[in-house]
Amino acid sequence: MRRAAMFCVAFLLVSSCGSINADSPVTPPVVQISPAFDTKRARPDRGLVVTARGGTLSKVQAHEGGEPVPGRLDDSRTIWRSDWTLKPAAEYTVTATAAGAGGPATVAMGRFRTRPAERTFQVASTAPLPGETVGTGMPIIIDFDIPVEDKAAVERALEVKAEHPAEGAWRWTSDTRVVYRTRSFWTPRQQVTVTAHLAGVRPAAGVYGTTNSTFAFTVGRGQTSTIDTRTHQMVVDRDGEIVQSMAISAGRGTTREYTTTSGIHLTMDKGDPVRMVSPGREKGDPGYYDMLIGHAVRISDSGEYVHAKDNVWAQGKENVSHGCINSRPDQAAWFYANSLRGDPVTITGTDRELEWDNGWGFWQLSWEKWTQGSALPHDTDSAGGWVPQR
Repeated sequence: MRRAAMFCVAFLLVSSCGSINADSPVTPPVVQISPAFDTKRARPDRGLVVTARGGTLSKVQAHEGGEPVPGRLDDSRTIWRSDWTLKPAAEYTVTATAAGAGGPATVAMGRFRTRPAERTFQVASTAPLPGETVGTGMPIIIDFDIPVEDKAAVERALEVKAEHPAEGAWRWTSDTRVVYRTRSFWTPRQQVTVTAHLAGVRPAAGVYGTTNSTFAFTVGRGQTSTIDTRTHQMVVDRDGEIVQSMAISAGRGTTREYTTTSGIHLTMDKGDPVRMVSPGREKGDPGYYDMLIGHAVRISDSGEYVHAKDNVWAQGKENVSHGCINSRPDQAAWFYANSLRGDPVTITGTDRELEWDNGWGFWQLSWEKWTQGSALPHDTDSAGGWVPQR
């Protein structure tokens, strides 16, 4: 039978000008491991904690399947915690050494097992896609395959690392979706890595994550577009230089449906062509349309695109569309070819505001309101980024 072991190593200090009082033995430090050694069904979501009493921890080594378990000491060097939760149905080995004040050291060695998962959950999809190059406004969107009850536990397991660190926070938009947005647009031309440390996370009773998930994406050049529906002009800026000026026609504004939304949009996807059908109308109804539109870049979930249309008589002069932004076919083709998902497109001049949850209208919320959607309290670390308070 495997047994945990704990033993002391005594050091005798000899000095020509000092003496040792044999009547005052030094008590060795006590090392406590949680989960306790020889446990067979430890809860993975509680992680691994090593504590020293009567001394400080000088070394902690933990492994699972030959892989080291990442963790860190607190400032007092008396508590070591694993960075993340533990894998279900796994065996862990731990060796911890605690040193006393000039006395013997204590070494604790042993192993334990975590309980298996009755049900599992995992990441169902992400945006951006792994390896995708995106615009500077791109959010990180993670969808899970089941509803999450303990949102704080899941959010605590999500890690974002950028080559140029930025202040950012998660916001839950549903029980199965969480979205990460930076406070300001991403710095262009960098790689961002996202890891969901879900192994051992308990989102609901009896449910555990069994695997971690990692993907990386690249933030490309810095491209932003501004559209003024009053002057009927669109300007595209790339890395501080104007690279395209386009005469446009926006929504005619006779109804809410036909009014272009004002606010900070993000390009979401594109198609050439895209089939556009009038919502809520049958064939033969007034205002009904069903047409294929070329070089269409979507900017909301309410049917808004920047697309091509050969009505140059209106572009630059009059708003006549059903709510989209249309431009000369050759310029629309240029915008289509030069757009990445997550490029900001700011529209002004209408009395219809883009809702923050219409497509990727997340930049419509102030930073303070955005962070209110997090399941965790937040504090600012020394690098200026938002980190969960543990």
